[in-house]
Amino acid sequence: MEANEAQELQEQAEHGASEAMRPVAFTMSVLAVLVAVTTVLGHRTHTEAVLDQNKATDQWNFYQAKKIRANDTALATDLLSVITIADQTAAHKLAKTYADHQAKWADDLKQEQEKAEALETNVKHAEAHADRFDLAEAMLEIGLVITSVTLLTRSRIYWYLGMGFAVAGIVSAVSVLFLK
Repeated sequence: MEANEAQELQEQAEHGASEAMRPVAFTMSVLAVLVAVTTVLGHRTHTEAVLDQNKATDQWNFYQAKKIRANDTALATDLLSVITIADQTAAHKLAKTYADHQAKWADDLKQEQEKAEALETNVKHAEAHADRFDLAEAMLEIGLVITSVTLLTRSRIYWYLGMGFAVAGIVSAVSVLFLK
């Protein structure tokens, strides 16, 4: 065999090897895109959870302010009932006004508490979604790295293993749709 023929056979073998690795390279490209998309979705979901947590905190602060106001009014009503006031008619009128406020604020407090609890539920849902996206991102990254080992070793077992991790990552990302 001549040197020319040997070199030509070597080039054909290298060309065949690179052709055999094209699906692996394509898989890596797709996985890289999926990692990017999952990362963005995870970050947005984390941001949503933080914003919802801020809303819940604000709502609880609003609830607490109303609770303090109701408590102060109750103390004023109690004080009016134990001290001697020259104008009893004015005192009774003021006490009646305070009692009316107390009744209204009791309903308001209940509504404010329900709003705050609903916002906390939203936070829990957003955190559960974010956790799934984080898991999906990790699995897809692992799949991408393991798949890239195929290019170094020329062993397809790494490609299949990487694909397994990638499928687990995709399942985790899609499972967000089924969370309530």
